[in-house]
Amino acid sequence: MYCLTKRLNKLVKIIALIFITISVSKIDAQVISRLMLSQANELAQQNYPLIKQKDLIAQTTNLNIENLSKEYLPQFAISALASYQSDVTTLDVPIPNFKFEPIAKDQYKVMADVNQLVYDGGIIKQQKESQRLNEETEQQKIEVQLFQLRERVNQLFLGVLYLDAQIKQAGLVLQNIQIGIKNAEAQVKNGVALHSSVDILKAELLKNQQHIIELDASKKGMIKMLELFINKPLADSVVFEKPIIQQNISDTIINRPEIKLYSDQNKFFEQQIKLIQTKNNPRLSLFFQGGYGRPTFDFLKNKFDFFYIGGIQMNWPLGGLYTRKNETELAKINKRTVDITKEIFLLNLKTQLTQQQSEIDKLKALISTDKNIIALRSSVNEAAKAQLQNGVITVNDYLKEINDENEASQALITHQIQLLQAQINYQTISGNQ
Repeated sequence: MYCLTKRLNKLVKIIALIFITISVSKIDAQVISRLMLSQANELAQQNYPLIKQKDLIAQTTNLNIENLSKEYLPQFAISALASYQSDVTTLDVPIPNFKFEPIAKDQYKVMADVNQLVYDGGIIKQQKESQRLNEETEQQKIEVQLFQLRERVNQLFLGVLYLDAQIKQAGLVLQNIQIGIKNAEAQVKNGVALHSSVDILKAELLKNQQHIIELDASKKGMIKMLELFINKPLADSVVFEKPIIQQNISDTIINRPEIKLYSDQNKFFEQQIKLIQTKNNPRLSLFFQGGYGRPTFDFLKNKFDFFYIGGIQMNWPLGGLYTRKNETELAKINKRTVDITKEIFLLNLKTQLTQQQSEIDKLKALISTDKNIIALRSSVNEAAKAQLQNGVITVNDYLKEINDENEASQALITHQIQLLQAQINYQTISGNQ
C-alpha cells in the first residue's frame, strides 16, 4: 500500500511538471494580434543570430583585459641544468696550509626564478584601453549589420500593407460586379436582356475571386517570412498598423550607426599611437633567484648547496625606436583612411536623401491627381449602374467602367504605399527610424 501511494505521488508530480511546462510554453509563444513596424524591427534585431556575437565579443575583451592585469602578479619560472664540461678552472699556485679541491666537471642546478613587475612604462594600461576601444568598434560593426536588417523587415511589413489594400479594393470590385449581376438577372427575368449577360458578369466575378485568392496567398507567405525574422507567431487575423510618418526635412539629423563606427575606429587608431609611444618606455622590476646545485655562487666549494640572488633591474627596450616613426605614421594613415571613408559615406547618404525627397514630392503630386481621377471614375460608375439597370448600356460597357475605376483605385493604392515606402526609406537612410 505504501509503495502504491508513493508511485501515485510521483505520478502526480510528473503530471504537474508537464502542465507547468506546457503553460510556460504557451505564455512564451503568445500570438501577436496587432503589429507595428517599430515593434517588428525591434523583435527582428533581438532574435537575429548575429546578436549573440555581441556577448562573445564582450567575453573576449574581458578575458584579454584580465590576462593583462595578471602581468602585475609575480611571474614564476623553474629550470634545471645538468652539464659536463671538458675543463674547469684550477689553481696551480701553492698556498701554505691550504689545499684547493678541483671543481668537478659535472655540474647540476635546480633553480626557481621570481620576477615582480614594479613599473611597466604604462604599456599595460594602454593595452587595456586598446582592448576596450577594439571591443567598442567590433560591437558597433554588429550594430551596423543589424541596422541593415531593417530594410528587409520594412519591405515585408509594407508588402503586407500593400496586399491588404489590394484585397480590400478587390472586395469593392466584387461588390460592383454582384450589383451588376443582380440588375442583369432582373433584366433577363423581364425579358429585356439575354442570359449571356449574367454569365459574362459571373465569369468576371470568378476571375476577381481568383485574384483575391492569389493576393491572400501572397500575404500569408509574407507573414510567414516575417514570423521567421521576429521569431513570434502572428494571428491569422493579425492587424498591421500603418506607420504614421511625421517628416520635417529641415530638421533631419544623420543618426546612422556607421557614424559612430567611424568615430570608434578613429579613437582606436589614436590609442594605437599612444601604445606605440609606451612600448619604448623603460620598465622596472624586482627579481629573485634561488636554487640548489653544484657549484654554487662560491666556486671554491665543490659540493652541493643552496644559493640565491635578488635585486632590482631595469629594462629599456630601444629597438622600437627604429620603427616608432613608421608605425606612428601607419596609424595616422589608417585614421585618415577612416576620415575619407566617412566623407564618402556622408556624400552618398546626402545623395540618397535628395533622391528620396524628390520621390516623396512626386508621389504626393500623383496621389492628389489619383484622388481626382477616382472621384470622376466613381461618378461615371454610379451612372453606369443606373444605365445598366435601365438597359441603356451593355454588360461589357458596365464592366469597362468598373475596371476603369478599379485601375484608378489600384494606382492610388500603389502610390500611397510607394509614398509610405519612400518616407520610411528617408528615415531609414538618415538613421531616424
